Amino acid sequence: MSRSVHARVPLVLLMFAAIVSTMLAQSSGTVEERRARIEAGLLPATGRGAAKAPAMRLDERMVFYKVPAVSVAVIDDGRLAWAHAWGVANSDTKASVTTYTMFQAASISKPVAAMVSLKAVQDRRFGLDQDINTILKSWKLPDGSGKDGSPAVTPRMLMSHTSGTGDAFGFPGYDPGTPLPTLQQILDGDKPSNLRAVRLERQPGSGFEYSGGAVLIQQLALAEATGKPFAQLAHDTVLGPLEMTNSTFEQPLPAGRASHAARAHGRMGQRMGAPWHVYPEQAAAGLWTTATDLARFAIEVQLATQGRSERVLSATMAREMVTPVGVGPFAVGFEMAKQGEGWYFMHSGSNWGFQCDLTAHRSKGYGAVIMANGDNGGAVIAELRRMIQQEYKWDVLDEPIPRRYGPT
Repeated sequence: MSRSVHARVPLVLLMFAAIVSTMLAQSSGTVEERRARIEAGLLPATGRGAAKAPAMRLDERMVFYKVPAVSVAVIDDGRLAWAHAWGVANSDTKASVTTYTMFQAASISKPVAAMVSLKAVQDRRFGLDQDINTILKSWKLPDGSGKDGSPAVTPRMLMSHTSGTGDAFGFPGYDPGTPLPTLQQILDGDKPSNLRAVRLERQPGSGFEYSGGAVLIQQLALAEATGKPFAQLAHDTVLGPLEMTNSTFEQPLPAGRASHAARAHGRMGQRMGAPWHVYPEQAAAGLWTTATDLARFAIEVQLATQGRSERVLSATMAREMVTPVGVGPFAVGFEMAKQGEGWYFMHSGSNWGFQCDLTAHRSKGYGAVIMANGDNGGAVIAELRRMIQQEYKWDVLDEPIPRRYGPT
């Protein structure tokens, strides 16, 4: 009798699991139903009474904030659940946006560039904790070689914003057709660069300050260590292997891709003087991509850190991207935030006329990428992200995941 009772237990458990699975499927609905709920249920992202505010439609919020286009890719269970785009890529021509329309990723360029650098570390081109001035050839970081007993600046510091370089500014970019500075000119603040020089302002490793200039130092070191232009290296080692076919670090954007690119728009939803700005600061701000391609990138980080993929990095190397360095909130490339039962890795971006955000859970297999072609895109992004969090039952439901740094 005892054996027969025990024999029936697994069957009972299986039946119960099947019932629960059916109920969950019915409650969540199809992909189209879930997307429709997100479209129709936007709420203010913050503030008292936000949960009691009436739900609003995405198209209404885009009109309210004067954002011409939004493109979204949602990650669930370590896979691309769906991607969709709303609005127009160009408010003058009314050309519709699609999931293949490229947007400027702005500062989300940085974690993608970090993967390129970590692949070079994995290939033993240089060390993650090597003195950066022993890697650089054509340019050296002044006072950055461990003089007077201070720590040397390293690639790990540069990519986690703990190097001591003090530039917290954004990159304004350049009108198409105008002369572009070299990396060395940008780092020294020499014309035609429109930025001040990148220099140490505190002891390396002593604190956190977001620094796009630090990422440019790493870009130069990477190119000189490998002997390849950065855009080519990024394609060969990351974009190509991850099938990010609608992505490029090429600056200016090649003419053949221009018809697939969204145009920049201002705070009133108007086209700006130029179709977009050009960013020779490729690793820090120069990636053109889609929400779908960035979702592929985020999924690879999730899988690689769990040892389930090695298309680019080993598990050990991938975990450098999601392990805080101990000073500040950043790992090598991503900002990290502890929420609920686990860690999120994330990055946002803000270029001239573009806004975007990538947020993903390190271990639970969910996340989202949202891109917009308007200066007010951040407001729509915040509301969309909150609704996606609720629909897919992320750990964070009521409060926004913090962002501790400024724009590109």
